[in-house]
Amino acid sequence: MVTNNTAGIGFEKQIWDAACVLRGNMDASEYKSVVLGLIFLKYISDRFDEKYQALIAEGDGFEEDVDEYTSEGIFFVPENARWNVIASNAHTPEIGTIIDEAMRAIEKENKRLKDILPKNFARPELDKRRLGDVVDLFTNIKMVDAGSSKDILGRTYEYCLSKFAEQEGKLAGEFYTPSCVVRTLVEVLQPYNGRVYDPCCGSGGMFVQSAKFVENHRGNINDISVYGQDSNPTTWKMAQMNLAIRGIDADLGKFNADTFFNDCHPTLRADYIMANPPFNLSDWGADKLTDDVRWQYGMPPAGNANFAWLQHMIHHLAPNGKIGMVLANGSLSSQSGGEGEIRKNIINADLVECIIAMPTQLFYTTQIPVSLWFLAKNKKQKGKTLFIDARKLGTMVTRKLRELTDEDIAKIADTYNAYTDGTLENVKGFCAVVDTEEIAKQDYILTPGRYVGIEEQEDDGEPFEDKMNRLTSELSELFAKSHALEAEIKERLGAIGYGI
Repeated sequence: MVTNNTAGIGFEKQIWDAACVLRGNMDASEYKSVVLGLIFLKYISDRFDEKYQALIAEGDGFEEDVDEYTSEGIFFVPENARWNVIASNAHTPEIGTIIDEAMRAIEKENKRLKDILPKNFARPELDKRRLGDVVDLFTNIKMVDAGSSKDILGRTYEYCLSKFAEQEGKLAGEFYTPSCVVRTLVEVLQPYNGRVYDPCCGSGGMFVQSAKFVENHRGNINDISVYGQDSNPTTWKMAQMNLAIRGIDADLGKFNADTFFNDCHPTLRADYIMANPPFNLSDWGADKLTDDVRWQYGMPPAGNANFAWLQHMIHHLAPNGKIGMVLANGSLSSQSGGEGEIRKNIINADLVECIIAMPTQLFYTTQIPVSLWFLAKNKKQKGKTLFIDARKLGTMVTRKLRELTDEDIAKIADTYNAYTDGTLENVKGFCAVVDTEEIAKQDYILTPGRYVGIEEQEDDGEPFEDKMNRLTSELSELFAKSHALEAEIKERLGAIGYGI
């Protein structure tokens, strides 16, 4: 059965549709913090309340002991910030102020959340009657038979992120990578344990999918350590909330920071690096970083940071580490600004393990065609690179948006696994394993289409001469119709005084 990533969306869509009533005249970028902030507040309140009731049942009087909660990774929620207080005031004019004060109180008690939670619910443009209606909706979350509260709210948070990405268009590229793209990276890399790093982590989607992968394969989420950073302060806060709602303890630095100029993890050597850096970023500060130790394979051009991101990640890779990243297709073949030489050096260092050409229309934010690059410090297949042309995969889920199905992602991951095992047979038009010598003959261009060839067409059994006679006859008839229509148009235009 073909399964799309948006399949099975029920309660998440109800939350989104109902919460959209709140929006009024607010921009999506402002409204985002309101909805996501409420989801987060309800999540930590539910987790706190679950533990609170358990401690009351024990009868030892420890229900207000902060350590009882923090020792289990549960955020302590002060009395005036608990959901029952918010719910009881849902339809008062002060509801916005009460939520803002709750956010401040939670930050004060939990250092990890300091300066992260949104505190903009009292603003005049936010309709307090509608805000109360959404609070009511969230109050009834536990009545929904859709799994645990944590799972419901985690899925809702992720769904709302995707919907905001759809609404914000280009601006959303800063915080959201489509789930099917992230899942492809994760299913190929298989981050079972070790250090996972994303130097431009957006809202933290790479980490969430990594944790899901580990859990789905009966592993322990505590077997992975998460590191990241992001330069956008709003996005950085969203990531902190997204990871907290999933129970993922991450080190995203002490504040938002520019990866090139303020590396939050300078000594980190990661086992898995996954990233979707900004495409073709110009003016990234190359002139101030000319002697940087990270540019082992050549100085990246000032007008495009693609190979700066790539080399930053290689620099942070452990001896057996692997990289999976999204890059604009131009990086596969560009020669300008020394990019061709950098690519050549990286290929000759035997780091490029797999290149996947992706279908169009996967992103809300751009129509730029992209590829997935997989690099490894210690490749199983030395001197060989796998090329996959996946441009024909995917299913249109809206008029403008395509998604890779579960089957598409499995096909890509299985192809990669067969390659690393040494059992893959080339499939014309889809995949090919190529020696570095052959890539050198192609001037170190990494476009998969050059190597996988064209899919063989099935013979329809019609002899060539017969086919040509039939097609030329059909073409002649079409030409005749065209001339007749042309004459009719001229005649009608002439009748109203517009001769041609």
